[in-house]
Amino acid sequence: MIDVEQTRESDDARRKRVWPPIMMVLVLTVLALGASGVGISYLFADDPSQPGTAEVTDPEAVATATGGNEPVGVETPSFLAGDEPIADAAEVILPSVVQLQTPDGGVGSGVIYDSNGLILTAAHVVEGSDTVIVRFSDGEEVVGTVVGGAAEADVGVIEVDRTGLPAATLALDESPRVGQLAIAVGSPWGLQSTVTAGIVSAVNQAIDCRLGGSCRSMLQTDAAINPGNSGGALVDRFGRVLGINVSIFTLSGANDGVGFAVPIDIAYDIAERLVAGESLASAYLGVTGSDVETGQAGALITEVQPETGADEAGVRVDDLVISIGGVRVQGIADLASQVRSHRPGTTVDLVVVRDGVEVDLVVTLGELASN
Repeated sequence: MIDVEQTRESDDARRKRVWPPIMMVLVLTVLALGASGVGISYLFADDPSQPGTAEVTDPEAVATATGGNEPVGVETPSFLAGDEPIADAAEVILPSVVQLQTPDGGVGSGVIYDSNGLILTAAHVVEGSDTVIVRFSDGEEVVGTVVGGAAEADVGVIEVDRTGLPAATLALDESPRVGQLAIAVGSPWGLQSTVTAGIVSAVNQAIDCRLGGSCRSMLQTDAAINPGNSGGALVDRFGRVLGINVSIFTLSGANDGVGFAVPIDIAYDIAERLVAGESLASAYLGVTGSDVETGQAGALITEVQPETGADEAGVRVDDLVISIGGVRVQGIADLASQVRSHRPGTTVDLVVVRDGVEVDLVVTLGELASN
């Protein structure tokens, strides 16, 4: 059984540093020092605009390299582009990462994403708070107003009365790769401007799937994540934000090398909706399904709701969904998490296997009715 647990650490507990015995169950711990949750994940994405390709211009070098043939461009391995890529990325992102303190003494992190005072964070960090203390990288502290939060996606927004802030670059068009380098910045245990590094362990990872609950598509990492990192930045080696750190899967209550971050495209879209006061309703496909025990992986459709996007697109019972929006589907949890990553009204491509033949369908997602 997997439980969801948010931990709070009082001032007295922080002084004593007394931790409870390790639970003999699997716990998905959302760790934010005092206020709840933590999370961190790392990604890496090459940027063709960055240094990394060296042209051979010396004639003798060209002759040696080509055996007398036409000159060629020699592409250097991307990890040789800089002597200290992690340090370079940290230098870029650190001014954009802030520490947050809630009225109950909780500590989390945030990322400036708009120079006119807007800050991304995790929803559970600011849950129940109208204001927070925002501490910038130079030590200045101001009062920030909580614009709102989307609990299911774990994304929140804070606004401060400042302009000209150092906004982070958001990698909205990047596609993270498993195994790529990534850097996380936040305030674990209240230690501001702490940098850790790791790799992307998985992308499009479906987590938080519970009966009657929701599934979320997340970035997974082995980076060291601890309480206070929640809401902090997950960046690539160029300092571009790839995700907002929110949670870890742990047996010990601290970093066990399995962390999660909300992909930045999802986080930014929700932030824009929060600021604009728009609906946060989830997308709805209109099917019920299950995993398959043998054979090709996918989500086996067991029921199609009438007058839904799935019904109108021609989805049938016994169809095996293997892809949605270009993302491979391994089971029903993958399908659910990918549907929820879109806005209602979005049109997506759906690939199903029907009687052994792949069929391409186009579905317009509906809106999930609130309970």
